[in-house]
Amino acid sequence: MDRRQLVFGLGLAPLARLLLPLPAVASGKPLKLRTLYNKDRSFSDLAKSLEGSRISVDGYMAPPLKADSQFFVLTKIPMAVCPFCESEAEWPRDILAIYTKRTFEVVAFNRKIVTSGVLELGTFKDPETGFVSRVRLVDAVYERA
Repeated sequence: MDRRQLVFGLGLAPLARLLLPLPAVASGKPLKLRTLYNKDRSFSDLAKSLEGSRISVDGYMAPPLKADSQFFVLTKIPMAVCPFCESEAEWPRDILAIYTKRTFEVVAFNRKIVTSGVLELGTFKDPETGFVSRVRLVDAVYERA
């Protein structure tokens, strides 16, 4: 590559953003829960690429497993009761464990929220409740959508 090609290429670099589609994370749009998994319940390539990154996901807060907790379950659809307390083998593709720094305020099960946190993949058993998750957001915050 000569100097002219380099200068020309660098001059067009800012235009590349306009021509290339942005993933949901870069565009500021919350991810859908379904984008984190493949149909066989393995993690999607997108989830693997975002592990350790701060992402946003929208959904509904399921009723917490216990009062004064620091985690809740985010679901794809509103659920009036806790979706489950099973092992990772039964982990559905449409829920996400959300771990906050502090005790959180419960939001009505039918009110959509957007959560942001650091994506963690892999099996984790909550030491306090025994709740098993395969994917979760940690250091999370949420707001009503």
